[in-house]
Amino acid sequence: MLSGNFKINCSFALMTAPALTIDDFLKQSKQELVVDVRAPVEFNRGHLPGAVNIPLFEDIERAEIGTLFKQQGKDTAVTRGLEIVSPKMVGFVNEVRQLSKNKSVFVYCFRGGMRSNSFAWLMNTSGLQASILKGGYKSYRNHVLNYFTKPQQLILLGGHTGSGKTDIIKHLAESGLQTIDLERLANHKGSAFGAINEDRQPTQQNFEHSLYEAFVAQDPAKPVILEDESKSIGFNKIPHALWIQMKQATIIKLEIPFELRIENLVKDYATADTEALKSCVVKIAQQLGPLNTRLCLNYLDEGNLHDTARLTLQYYDKVYGYTYSQKQQPLIPVVSDTMDVLSNAQKIQQIISSLH
Repeated sequence: MLSGNFKINCSFALMTAPALTIDDFLKQSKQELVVDVRAPVEFNRGHLPGAVNIPLFEDIERAEIGTLFKQQGKDTAVTRGLEIVSPKMVGFVNEVRQLSKNKSVFVYCFRGGMRSNSFAWLMNTSGLQASILKGGYKSYRNHVLNYFTKPQQLILLGGHTGSGKTDIIKHLAESGLQTIDLERLANHKGSAFGAINEDRQPTQQNFEHSLYEAFVAQDPAKPVILEDESKSIGFNKIPHALWIQMKQATIIKLEIPFELRIENLVKDYATADTEALKSCVVKIAQQLGPLNTRLCLNYLDEGNLHDTARLTLQYYDKVYGYTYSQKQQPLIPVVSDTMDVLSNAQKIQQIISSLH
């Protein structure tokens, strides 16, 4: 347990630790060590990109302190917190010293209160230079969500399943255009088959944070090209304010022949696990109907990806056909008889150039 002198010094530090606004915190912490002192369960739910988790309390310790606060009051909870933290203090200092390049550290907790202030006091007392985020993680979340309400110059790349839109987005980026690959950020291709061959999806909060980082890296004077996605990409959802803007943006719709799209899908899923594919077919069984579902499952058992793709693509084409018939935003069709990425990207790029 810490002495009363610790409490006095800590109180003094709470008055003097630099507390930065979210704008200043983000600006000054670039290329610096950012430490999230919340419990792992909080950190895993969402955190600032690049932040390192050095929790003042582990999950079970946080739960214990929260229970004490409710049942016995603040003083008891704070005392127990000091008992838990005291043996960890040297470890905290050593870890930050190893991670920080220049003895500078930027710290945040949930609201910018006792946890981040106490950690910052310890760092400053140990000869490091610590600053805290005023308002904590909550202020960052508000900052991110408010950002998406700002007007954006958006152009959407649309087209039926299997049109090669993701590859075109990548090529446009390599050509110097501003693009954001929503599916890459979400680790999902968007359809019932979208999780196959992908890493685990980020939490919703971390998806929004990555999307925010992608947008602020762009030049606001130039358009940003996105794929025309539904609001949900797997478990991740496009922030509502951004989604509203996407529903008003011009769509460049690539139109590729059905048979070419089948070949493209077969190529994409050639290495996929059969059981994983069958599981995805089951997800859309109600839409496919009993007969087509049985046929798809049998085709997969036979290794017949072409006929599986044919039946599922017919379903997706109906869905997309209806969706596009309901859209009211400007739509520019681009007809192509090839899956060649370079050729199709050049056509898309010419349209984009004509719009600005």
